[in-house]
Amino acid sequence: MMSILLVVRHADAGDKRSWRRPDLLRPLSATGRSQAVGLVERLQDYPIERILSSPAVRCQQTVQPLARDRYLPIQSSPTLGVDGNAAELLALFRDRRLSETVLCGHGETIRWLLAHLAADGLVGDAPLQAAKGSTWLLERTGRQVHAHYLPPLALAWQEAEMAGGH
Repeated sequence: MMSILLVVRHADAGDKRSWRRPDLLRPLSATGRSQAVGLVERLQDYPIERILSSPAVRCQQTVQPLARDRYLPIQSSPTLGVDGNAAELLALFRDRRLSETVLCGHGETIRWLLAHLAADGLVGDAPLQAAKGSTWLLERTGRQVHAHYLPPLALAWQEAEMAGGH
């Protein structure tokens, strides 16, 4: 049985060194908001049943346009947070009940997950990277994982609205 996970790195949230409040509250930049809108277009051909996200505002904002488009709630998951537990992240990834699910997290956690999967025989079509706003399509078949990289796509709010977006 094949299952699909879409692992999304949060969109651009500007320079964290210039942010003076708690990092958990750092919002998306204008570029990040465009990438979040682009995520709807980028993932339009993929079935999505659930959306799990880090509690960080920038992660939640990244998947909000997608959640609105698919009429799905965003479920907050501390496991996807920047300080998430590696063992719990791996357990989340291996949970076969999660299929057709978006997991939105941070570069650190995504790079760790991809490196762990690569050491375990991940088959991919691109170098392991995690640009802000990008997605990894992970197809799980038995113990084998096939990975396909989807680069970020930035769309202006106005463009999305004219194209019928939400």
